[in-house]
Amino acid sequence: MLIHPDFDPVAFSLGPLHVRWYGFMYLLGFLAGWALGRYRARQPHSGWTSAQVDDLVFYIALGVILGGRIGYILFYGFGSFLRDPLALFRVWEGGMSFHGGFLGVLLAMVLFARKYHKGFWPAVDFIAPLIPPGLCFGRIGNFINGELWGRVTDAPWGMVFRQTGDGLPRHPSQLYQAALEGVALFLIVWLFSAKPRPTMAVSGVFALCYGAFRFLVEFVRQPDAQLGYLAFGWLTMGQLLSLPLIVVGIILLALAYRRKVA
Repeated sequence: MLIHPDFDPVAFSLGPLHVRWYGFMYLLGFLAGWALGRYRARQPHSGWTSAQVDDLVFYIALGVILGGRIGYILFYGFGSFLRDPLALFRVWEGGMSFHGGFLGVLLAMVLFARKYHKGFWPAVDFIAPLIPPGLCFGRIGNFINGELWGRVTDAPWGMVFRQTGDGLPRHPSQLYQAALEGVALFLIVWLFSAKPRPTMAVSGVFALCYGAFRFLVEFVRQPDAQLGYLAFGWLTMGQLLSLPLIVVGIILLALAYRRKVA
């Protein structure tokens, strides 16, 4: 049995400014996406410039932060929001939804594509490999905060999170998600997109794999206390939101390769 380290939520301080680990992990995610995007833009016939990537990361950051926070409030904490509307702005306390951030990024891509006269799906295909590192860092931030822990387990790597208050060993599901949604998803999408693919194919692989990984991890992740199980006595909100991604991923792949053949 392992004990969750008692991390200081503040990573470092610059005078009166306190930088928390959670926010610092988001910064690392954006920097990683920016570096990977610039690398891809330098490849022959990429159709992208470094300046466009710089603007692209700005649009992505807005989509992730605004969409992720609003999505969390709508999907997971609407009741709390009604009691305390200012909680929407306290991002440093945690509480971000991937599915909300995903929708926010898609909206940001609509605006970006219009500004730079690029197709929506080519833009989404370009950013898909840039997102998993940010997901990985975000889950590490969850782990450092001791939030979003897993269900009780008797596995030898079960970890006691002080924040639960029950002293029971649980799955460190944040690290599972960092490994699957971050490392594994990055390797799959990055390698798949390294060769020319039909439009929408890279987006399809991302949606399908993320949805499948998130759906599986939810079986060992403790459902949100305010929601519990929502369907059939075992499906969580995360699983219900991931099912459409799996379906969309399959549809995008089918359309991409059908159009290629046609």
